[in-house]
Amino acid sequence: MRKANYITILFLVITSLLSCKKDTEISELKTGFWRGEITIQNQQLPFIFEVLKDSEKFKINLHDGDNIIEIDEISIQNDSVLFPLHIFDIDIKAKINNESLSGTYTKNYADDYILPFKATYGKKERVDNYSANKKFDGKWSFKFENDDENNKKVALFKSENNKLKGTVMTKTGDYRFLEGFTNDDKFTLYAFDGNHLYIFKAELENDSILKGEQWSGKTAHRKFTAIKDENAELPDANKLTFLKEGFDKIEFSFPDLEGNKVTLNDSKYKNKAVILQLFGTWCPNCMDETKFYTEWYDKNKDRGVEIIGLAYEVKDDFEYAKTRVQKMIEKYNINYDFLIAGTSTSGEAGKSLPMLNHVMSFPTSIIIDKNGKVRNIHTGFSGPATGDYYLDYVREFNSIMDEILSEN
Repeated sequence: MRKANYITILFLVITSLLSCKKDTEISELKTGFWRGEITIQNQQLPFIFEVLKDSEKFKINLHDGDNIIEIDEISIQNDSVLFPLHIFDIDIKAKINNESLSGTYTKNYADDYILPFKATYGKKERVDNYSANKKFDGKWSFKFENDDENNKKVALFKSENNKLKGTVMTKTGDYRFLEGFTNDDKFTLYAFDGNHLYIFKAELENDSILKGEQWSGKTAHRKFTAIKDENAELPDANKLTFLKEGFDKIEFSFPDLEGNKVTLNDSKYKNKAVILQLFGTWCPNCMDETKFYTEWYDKNKDRGVEIIGLAYEVKDDFEYAKTRVQKMIEKYNINYDFLIAGTSTSGEAGKSLPMLNHVMSFPTSIIIDKNGKVRNIHTGFSGPATGDYYLDYVREFNSIMDEILSEN
């Protein structure tokens, strides 16, 4: 072989090896704070997440206002990072480019639900210059443009540390941790819990009237008005769902995660109080309630009480539903029971429990005493973002359960 050909071949081999090394080289995901942005309806929804690394394992803390959501399934392959958003069947996949990320946010359970995602390293806040005045502080009677008089909501806003924080409470739950800023007579608020993507923008018409718009996810958009009203209240959550006339108890037969049929007549539940939790793993309000129930059950399970989670998932597929529930159990370290009850599609939950007037909300909780009598049905859940309303719920729940568990 001539020397020139030998040198040419050697050069090509070395070049090929270097090229392969470059293609398979693993990019480093920088630890520290990042500002993520998801594009919804031509607007940027910013959120903060922190990348941590313990030994060789990455972890991400997603900051949803005052709430931190821990993500521990991070996969890095070549120049890309992939991570599911906590228990939700949703993931972010992005290319790592030193101090920036670019990729997609995908809801795997929904058809064609892919949104652009990007992130910038070194940003600890949603916006560069927060500011907040006190013009919006207080309680507001809140109404979306198509709401009737029976579907009003209550908004709670408070300026704190140059940020405007709050939530919107409905009779079926709350919008969780809204956070943003004010600019004179205007505000912008954001929320991102992994599943829900919200942007609220509003302007004061005068000191007591607020008009604005809300963008939610890929396509939803609504206008709203709010009137300042410190006496604004929601309907009693204990009176919205009830047993139909002619029924005096709850009956069902649903499979557990192993496929075995379970009823309230099973020996495990005999002579015990039972809390039925109607929920879905896709529902952030349900996860707030699940956190509460998990801690409460671990402290009270020896008092003669059981909790059964009745899962209504987004697909009519037992294996899919089972996988989602198992993931939730692992993430929250839950020790109470779960059954696959059906799907979350409109009306299906009500068909599975025909003794109820309706199932209007996930979550809904049904408290049954030791004799099988329904003592309370609570629609929705006011989570930690609602402040005193959440604390009032906890006190009321404990009072009801203390009374039932003290009975012979």
